Amino acid sequence: MGRTLNLATTLVGQLERDIVTGALQPGDKLDERTLSERFNVSRTPVREALQKLSSSGLVETRPRRGTVVASITINELIEMFEVMSELESYCARLAARRMMAQEVDALRRLHEDCVRETERGETDPYYAANVTFHEAIYAGAHNTYLARQTQAVRNRLSPYRRLQLYRPGRIEGSCAEHAEVLDAIAKHDPEAAGAVMLRHVDIQGAALNDLLAILPRAYLSGAKAG
Repeated sequence: MGRTLNLATTLVGQLERDIVTGALQPGDKLDERTLSERFNVSRTPVREALQKLSSSGLVETRPRRGTVVASITINELIEMFEVMSELESYCARLAARRMMAQEVDALRRLHEDCVRETERGETDPYYAANVTFHEAIYAGAHNTYLARQTQAVRNRLSPYRRLQLYRPGRIEGSCAEHAEVLDAIAKHDPEAAGAVMLRHVDIQGAALNDLLAILPRAYLSGAKAG
C-alpha cells in the first residue's frame, strides 16, 4: 500500500510538471494504459494519481473523452493567486495570535529544513519542505475550516507555485520570506505576519511577468479581456 502511494505521489509530481511546462496541453487525454506503460507501473498508482490531479482541478473527466488535462486561463490563474494570498495571509495572522510555544518551535524546525534544502539548491525537495512549512501555519491558525479551504486552493495552484521556484533566485527569496513570516509569528505580531505572508504568496509586477513568461502559450488562449 505504501509503495503504491509513493508511486502515485511521484506520478502526480511528474504529470504536474508536464502540464505546466506544456508537455501536456489542455484537452490532452490521459489514458491509464498509456501512462502505466510510460512510467512502467501498474494501473493502480496511475489511477490514484489521476484522482489526486482531478481533486486539485488539474484534470477533468469528460463524456466520451475520459480523463483530460483541464484548461485554465491566465485570468483564472491570477484570480486564484489573489484568493490564495488572502487565505494564507489570514492563516498567518491567526497563527501569530494562536500558536503555542511548542508550535512555534516546530515551525522553526520546519524553516530549518527549508534552509537546508535551499543550500542544496534542489527545487523539488525544497518545494516539499515549503509545503510542510505552510501547512504548519494553516494548522497553527486553529481554524479547521480555514485550513481546509486554504489547502484546497493551494492544491489547485500547486504546480504553478512549484514552477515559480525554477525562476533564478526564487528559492533563496522564498526561504528568506519564510524567515520573516516565522519571526512575525514568533513575536505574536498578527499584522506583520499577515503582511509578509501576503507579499510572499501574491504574484504581481515582475513576479507575475516572470510566471507568464515561463507558462506554455496554450494557457494564454481563451483569456478574458481585462
